[in-house]
Amino acid sequence: MAVQEAGQGGAVLGAHGGGCTCGDCPHGARAGHRRAVAEFLLMRDEFAAGQGLPAAVAHSASASRQWVSEELTQSAELVAERGRAEGDAWLARLWWRTASVVWALVVALLLGQALTAIGAGWTAARTAGLLAAVVTAGALTAASWFHRARGGALAPVIGEDNRLSTSRAVAGAWVLFVAYSVLVLVGRLAAASGHAERDALIAGLELGRAAGVVTVLAVACAIAVLVRRVVGVRVLGQRLQKVPAHRPRAADLLTDDAGRGSFADIQYVVIVGVALLFAAVRLGRRPDQLPDLPWGLAVVVLISAATYLAGKYAEGGRPVILSVVRAREAGDLDAPIRTGDDIEIRGAGFVPPGAQGADRLSRMVVRIGAVHVHVPLVPVAGGFSNPTDAVLTVPVPADVEPGRVEVQVVTAVGVETNRYVIDVTE
Repeated sequence: MAVQEAGQGGAVLGAHGGGCTCGDCPHGARAGHRRAVAEFLLMRDEFAAGQGLPAAVAHSASASRQWVSEELTQSAELVAERGRAEGDAWLARLWWRTASVVWALVVALLLGQALTAIGAGWTAARTAGLLAAVVTAGALTAASWFHRARGGALAPVIGEDNRLSTSRAVAGAWVLFVAYSVLVLVGRLAAASGHAERDALIAGLELGRAAGVVTVLAVACAIAVLVRRVVGVRVLGQRLQKVPAHRPRAADLLTDDAGRGSFADIQYVVIVGVALLFAAVRLGRRPDQLPDLPWGLAVVVLISAATYLAGKYAEGGRPVILSVVRAREAGDLDAPIRTGDDIEIRGAGFVPPGAQGADRLSRMVVRIGAVHVHVPLVPVAGGFSNPTDAVLTVPVPADVEPGRVEVQVVTAVGVETNRYVIDVTE
């Protein structure tokens, strides 16, 4: 079967066996995305070196800059389209991968129990633990099937921005662990033959013996719900800019939207991971009750959760214009801002985290009076010199009326900056 791909230079035929780049085929979505990225990077580097400009625009700096920006924007839109197709295909394939990992963990548990049973013998607690793992894995596999289009078992921990949510992942880990612990006690209770043993197992569910685990579970779930509310309110209030990702990545648990390591996320994941490991060891040693997480360790987890929540409140901020000046090249005379001149807008927060791609940068707009000016992409080796997070350079169109006009930047996600007044002369 062949498909038709609309490219910049014409139509290209590809087979669904792996060369397809239409974005609809799971086998060719990744190849199509990689090919589009390679073509875009080659085009950007050629333009940055001054190559590939048509003779009709090469004589004018402004015309060539505009032409280059339009060409890069079209290529970046193709890259974004291929990226979204690759992300959807990756999510569709993820469900069976998550199911495979879950059952691999069950097999690892079986092998671990078999090895540790040598000499000590097989006990009812080992059987209960294995059966609890099978039940948990079966439930996760069923959930993976019903949510196979959204990442399988990982669907509940994928946020609205298509990234893995640290708070949801931590809460989900505690929920699964507590559910597994209760299933172990259920298996032990079902196999118990004496009244004394059954009474001891029921007493193992008392709050006094598992207050630390229950408290940490409650706080982790509350943090997951509260963080979603905080992020949603801050986005609607234009105090936080969120850019959707093409697909979730494991690194999302430890980084911010720009891919930089986040202290709040890292310390939360590390401390919770240590606490879960301690609780798992306690469950293995005392399978007749819920793990009794010591209050000292529980308080450490609560402090880590509070730090994570504070980090969510502190991140972000609204973009702001600090100053607007006339852009001056070497040899130019000092002069006021006139129509046709380039202006340099200085500030902060113009490029939201995760919006460093050309398809996002090309959506930035500067409102000069009543005229909307798209920010041109200026390529350099390895990236773009315009726009940046702190400086934008745009031309003042001839349609701008002379006099006092307001300048306002609209970022890639639609957040508007403050209004800055400049004087435009004839």
